[in-house]
Amino acid sequence: MAGGKMYSFEEVRKHNVRKDCWLIIAGKVYDVTAFMEEHPGGDEVLLACTGKDATADFVDIGHSDSAKEMMPQYCIGEVDAATVPAKLTYAYASDASPDKAATSAAGAWATLLRLAVPVLLLTLALAMQSYGKAKAE
Repeated sequence: MAGGKMYSFEEVRKHNVRKDCWLIIAGKVYDVTAFMEEHPGGDEVLLACTGKDATADFVDIGHSDSAKEMMPQYCIGEVDAATVPAKLTYAYASDASPDKAATSAAGAWATLLRLAVPVLLLTLALAMQSYGKAKAE
């Protein structure tokens, strides 16, 4: 982080155009103006996250490790939490959350079912075809 400056929410909120774009993610302020053209999702995605705590948006997308490693170079300081409106805050979930383990287990079953159901349907169709040919003979 460059300088470690503290910014108010209102100050960060003013930087909401293509040529001057700041985001708040997990309590830190990022000047992403130089990254606007490089962002894989386009600059509209970044602009949609201005004027609020964009932590939820950032986490929900599921950014890659390389994207997370790029963040420090754009960090210009922190937002004063006392100035962030309560309805715009987001509780940043830690990676050690018990809900995450439950979600991972549920996700594994969903993936298994997505693979198993088409295979079972194909097997059933082939069996019915073979049975139909055998009965016709």
